[in-house]
Amino acid sequence: MLGKINHYLNLTATRSQNLALLLLRLILAYGFFGPAMMKWQDMEAVGNWFHSLGYPFPHLNAYLAGTTELLGVILLVLGFGIRYISVALIFVMFVAITTVHLRHGFEAGNNGFEIPLYYGLMLFALFAFGGGKYSLDYFLRKK
Repeated sequence: MLGKINHYLNLTATRSQNLALLLLRLILAYGFFGPAMMKWQDMEAVGNWFHSLGYPFPHLNAYLAGTTELLGVILLVLGFGIRYISVALIFVMFVAITTVHLRHGFEAGNNGFEIPLYYGLMLFALFAFGGGKYSLDYFLRKK
């Protein structure tokens, strides 16, 4: 009996993987949308803030971060270039953690590194597994 239950659980889990990857992509896209829009609404202020944090070429880096996040939203929703954009967004999360969030500790409520760490881990999963069956990458690979 336990073997039969295990078989059905494994079958269900396997069939759920593509849905899980789609949901992961969509929640990450939603999470990056707000910060991307905030940057693009006042890139000058973001560049000034990056300067106060000691970033080299702060205004250029503001544009690079905002562009990467906005491009990430689009590509995550479409499921296109998932491994490439995952690497770029992991880098953005690493910089955010090391320059902004780390000094505040772990908890998100204290502006800690909890949320960017979770995003980085979710992006790593997308890098490892790809966008799944419900992605433009999968569709184009099948042709």
